[in-house]
Amino acid sequence: MKTLLKYLTFFCLVAFVAGSVAATPMATKEATDKTLSPYFFVKSDDPSTDQLPLKSTSANVSISGVIADVAVTQVYKNTGKRPIEAIYVFPASTRAAVYGMKMTIGKRVIVAKINKREDARREYEQAKKAGQSASLLEQQRPNVFQMNVANIMPGDEIKVELKYTELLVPTDKTYSFVYPTVVGPRYSNQTAETAGEADRWTQNPYLKQGEAASYAFDISVKLAAGMPIQKIASTSHKISVQYNGLSSAKILLDTAEANGGNRDYILNYRLDGDKVETGLLLSKGEKENFFLLMLQPPKHVNADQMPGREYIFIVDVSGSMHGFPLDISKKLMQNLLGNLRPTDTFNLLLFSGGSSVLANQSLPATPSNIAQAVQLIERQRGGGGTELLPALQRALALPKTKGYSRTVVIATDGYVGVETEAFDLIRKNLGEANMFTFGIGSSVNRHLLEGMARVGMGESFVISKAAEASAQAERFRKMIQTPVLTQVKLDFGKFEVYDVEPIAVPDVLAERPIIVFGKWRGEPKGAITMSGIAGDRKISQKIDVRGTQASQDNEALKYLWARHRIALLSDYNALRPDDKRVAEVTDLGLKYNLLTAYTSFVAVDSEVRNASGDSTAIKQPLPLPEGVSDYAVGGRAYAAAPGMMPMSRQKKADMALAYEKHEVKRSAGPVLDSVVVSEAALQERIARTVQSRVKELHGCVSSAISGKVVLQFEIDRNGAVKKLKVKSSGLNNAAADRCIFEAMEKWQFAALSADTSVRVTLTISF
Repeated sequence: MKTLLKYLTFFCLVAFVAGSVAATPMATKEATDKTLSPYFFVKSDDPSTDQLPLKSTSANVSISGVIADVAVTQVYKNTGKRPIEAIYVFPASTRAAVYGMKMTIGKRVIVAKINKREDARREYEQAKKAGQSASLLEQQRPNVFQMNVANIMPGDEIKVELKYTELLVPTDKTYSFVYPTVVGPRYSNQTAETAGEADRWTQNPYLKQGEAASYAFDISVKLAAGMPIQKIASTSHKISVQYNGLSSAKILLDTAEANGGNRDYILNYRLDGDKVETGLLLSKGEKENFFLLMLQPPKHVNADQMPGREYIFIVDVSGSMHGFPLDISKKLMQNLLGNLRPTDTFNLLLFSGGSSVLANQSLPATPSNIAQAVQLIERQRGGGGTELLPALQRALALPKTKGYSRTVVIATDGYVGVETEAFDLIRKNLGEANMFTFGIGSSVNRHLLEGMARVGMGESFVISKAAEASAQAERFRKMIQTPVLTQVKLDFGKFEVYDVEPIAVPDVLAERPIIVFGKWRGEPKGAITMSGIAGDRKISQKIDVRGTQASQDNEALKYLWARHRIALLSDYNALRPDDKRVAEVTDLGLKYNLLTAYTSFVAVDSEVRNASGDSTAIKQPLPLPEGVSDYAVGGRAYAAAPGMMPMSRQKKADMALAYEKHEVKRSAGPVLDSVVVSEAALQERIARTVQSRVKELHGCVSSAISGKVVLQFEIDRNGAVKKLKVKSSGLNNAAADRCIFEAMEKWQFAALSADTSVRVTLTISF
């Protein structure tokens, strides 16, 4: 039965590779050329093993002022007949400071301890082998965690609770608490052989599109705002609100949302009179004292003259964007492009496995150029891998428009595993530009999106519903065209502070408080002064330190400061094993009892419960985030293009068996046999473009498949591919044909001088 399950799993991986429209060349390798791809869950018919051990996940949230404290409880139960190890990948807030964990077995409660990652893993593995129940919490990304629970015996119910805290910062006077519920499938082009241990989590099973999670979901929130509450609402889930006076409330999840764990839980609230929490919070400890300063900037100013800007729009059109997410992206881009000013210039880059640009340099924002860009986006359907780094490199290398301020805008769900590399690339190459990110979907990778914006000195937006696209686009325009506060400086006066983060306050682009963390010595005294430029005038604000009392209620400040410091060390730079920052992050995690990339929580029961030490490892399958299609996991590999025969069951089985036996190799590459162009004068130019693009088809065909493909299409006056059809194919493989077909649909040629089209016939050998 294990062999069958393994066989089916490999088949899903093969289908994903074979069906991807991402035609990224791959080196010819032997069997080790298996990528870290997610795969569809195939339930075994073996009743002795429980393959769905996670029974429920819930969160109890307590919000006091601007600090949220969250307790997450996961319940695992083994309804099978064999001991199992449950492995569950789940998300968390990008701001979460995880400071505690405990495991409950019956009446026994085991409090977890923090340890170096490798030591915690070693202790866990030893306990598992010895037959002791144990749990291990590891950070795979700052917003992606993995829970391992070993030796869950038949009939066992084991509860694991983790606790974290985070800071809530209002934007435009609205507070938002976001609780992520599911990790979306991550595209990776790494091979299983070369990938590090921290990247292997991407090989996770997923349920099919529309399938509800196998576990129950619940969340409750106690809100003590400290000021009268004006409005509470959720844009993601049905809730019920029970008010307790003017400034506190309890928010419960509607019973109809038991399967609501396939999208981020978003709770928004505003305070009466549109007030926000500002001022100074102090915490006094035995060895260290911490402070948090929140200052509200002035309102947006109206600039009399707004200089022209250059916009580089980067749009993700990969497989995970197919359907609902790409539809939202189209509406967003129509709005952003349609509202450019005549003084602006712009360019458009689309990416999946490869990338294409609208023009070699930015174009004036004329109606015809905007219409051309909108048409290009409208033709996209979504498919293929998500090669973010090459797309960013290409966009950042585009020549700048002289005398214009550049703004880079990227729209994506962020389902990639190269967060750190992207941050480092942006930091090193962005220059004087700003980067803004739009997360598209119900469960986006907020770590990537917020990190890119932070490194790019911009802001991050999330659009989970089509109706939000216009409002978010308007927020972006308002923000970029009229900054709130520039040249911000802080003077702490007689208040003795150190380890202050951030060192310098960047320009304030939104009506959002300025946040500064740090430590202090001595007695609180003096005043803190903030100064800056708002429009054409200087402003300043003062906060009295002497009148502020330290409170035990602010104990979370030490976790928040340490988490912020860890984020700066981890997010902005590509960390390497010999880097001093690794040691610093590790020390911070151990000192402040925090989960990091290099520290983990481990809990081990002293009782030996599984004498043999043998158990079956089960990866908990995850639901696809709401609105995400099977294309994100390669489900599109089975869909044939119009007029093509679907892949036979025998062919699928042959491919799976070849992969199982490590016999699948990539082809040596496509060979362009001939290019026939209806306009002789354009023959050489079009042939050169085809020759440069045909290598992108390399990933569509394995070495086990060979034959010639004849394709016909037209190039319209804008250089776009139209009326593409497969005239004949000798590959006898629907997935390969469709991959070639959809990759070529995205090809872009140079615009034609005449208002006409050109017919092209290609013959390609594989």
